[in-house]
Amino acid sequence: MAHTLPAATGFLVSARKGGGQAPGPVFATRGAHESVAEALRNQTFDAVLVHSGSPGDAVARAGDTALVLAGELYNREELLTLLPSGGDVRTDAQLVLALLGIYDLHAFRLLNGRFAAAAALGDRLLLATDHAGSVPLYTLPAPGRVLAATEIKALVPATAGTPPAGRPVADARRVRRVPGVHQVPAGTVLDLDVRTGTAVPHRTWAPALSRRVRSEADATDAVRRTLERAVEARTGGTTPLVVLSGGIDSSGVAALAAAHTDGPLDTLSMGTDTANEFAEARVVATHLGSAHREITVPTADLLGQLPYAIWASESVDPDIIEYLLPLTALYRALDGPARRILTGYGADIPLAGMHREDRLPQLDTAVAFDMATFDGLNEMTPVLSGIQGHWSTHPYWDRDVLDLLVPLEAGLKRRYGRDKWVLREAMSALLPQETVTRPKLGVHEGSGTTSSFSLLLMDAGVPDADVHRAKSLVVREIFDRVVVEGLPPAEVRTADAVHQVAARLKETE
Repeated sequence: MAHTLPAATGFLVSARKGGGQAPGPVFATRGAHESVAEALRNQTFDAVLVHSGSPGDAVARAGDTALVLAGELYNREELLTLLPSGGDVRTDAQLVLALLGIYDLHAFRLLNGRFAAAAALGDRLLLATDHAGSVPLYTLPAPGRVLAATEIKALVPATAGTPPAGRPVADARRVRRVPGVHQVPAGTVLDLDVRTGTAVPHRTWAPALSRRVRSEADATDAVRRTLERAVEARTGGTTPLVVLSGGIDSSGVAALAAAHTDGPLDTLSMGTDTANEFAEARVVATHLGSAHREITVPTADLLGQLPYAIWASESVDPDIIEYLLPLTALYRALDGPARRILTGYGADIPLAGMHREDRLPQLDTAVAFDMATFDGLNEMTPVLSGIQGHWSTHPYWDRDVLDLLVPLEAGLKRRYGRDKWVLREAMSALLPQETVTRPKLGVHEGSGTTSSFSLLLMDAGVPDADVHRAKSLVVREIFDRVVVEGLPPAEVRTADAVHQVAARLKETE
């Protein structure tokens, strides 16, 4: 089955015992909206879907159970083997619903995908994220009514006026300045009782703590094969667009995608007038024969798009925002029809690629810490590309890829003085040698984002020692404007937030 865009890329759902209506939909994700209403025996289940043309495929119902799914599955063929023959499971939503009929909430332990799901059955509402929480999901539970949405801003209207009598959700992060709203943890299904609003969390995936010893040959072969399957599942024989920096992460994805694409692969690079990696990306594009484009975003324009990055990601972590800002600028500059986009984003986390460290205990400590703290940062959210109507996906955070990369002993990740050695070795036959051996450079470094943001603050009078704190304050200020207050990002100026924070810091000196 060829993959176009998923049937739905976001949703707002309402499960309730009595009357009333769900709040009107507010999404950053671009797309048409489709309303769905299912009157079940014990509850009313309504949804508003963000879609690109086939909303019915994102909804499934069997008897007194209804489900909506935003996103897609990548192990569909394996899952089909678990079902009795003769069932109608044409769509991913139908497949998940059929599995729920067999395994109940444990069905979500079987799924490898990029999705958020809501399923109503009896007096229960199940809210589930994929293993990485890569499609963020938020909930506002209260007695008699539970709301859930793939974007915080869709729930904000329900908190206006008197704060709702929401219930706490165990192990879930509360959302800044939006009372009663919690983020569903990654790799978790919440089992909510709609009558009481209480939730019981069930973990469906967790990163491995143990480490496996493999030979060099076995490890590199496994990485090549597993990553190839992840890339193939995300292309489906279509011609995706690959974001290409010329580093080993994105170049490896591009090389594997080219092998599963009819005709030339499409690749795209982004830089600024401060810095770019165009020359390195051209080496790979020429090697693969891809149809390649370069987009230059002036630094002033890049920093001016900070409100869009925060509006899309709904993150308040300044380091994460610096990583995501170049991607946001690239996606917003990408004209034409909606595209399926593959990236090399995320490989550094399980492989400790940003840690230039030869001492293996420290390297493995970094991997364990990063894998334990990624949740809630929204690094992988599809809304970044969704604000232009595109669908992005990240093969390095495929569940099977993570289950392979995370447990590899640290000596396979840093070997012979090279970072991410096992990945470089696995891709060595597919890419030019200069690409395989090229040192790591983060997207925020290759675009000059970090240095430019720092300079903007120092030009406003922020002392060098206070720059990182000031970045955090700027991000929170903009978050409050575009997410909590609901201002359009076009009406929020980065420079205004910078000057407000600089003045506030000066007053406290």
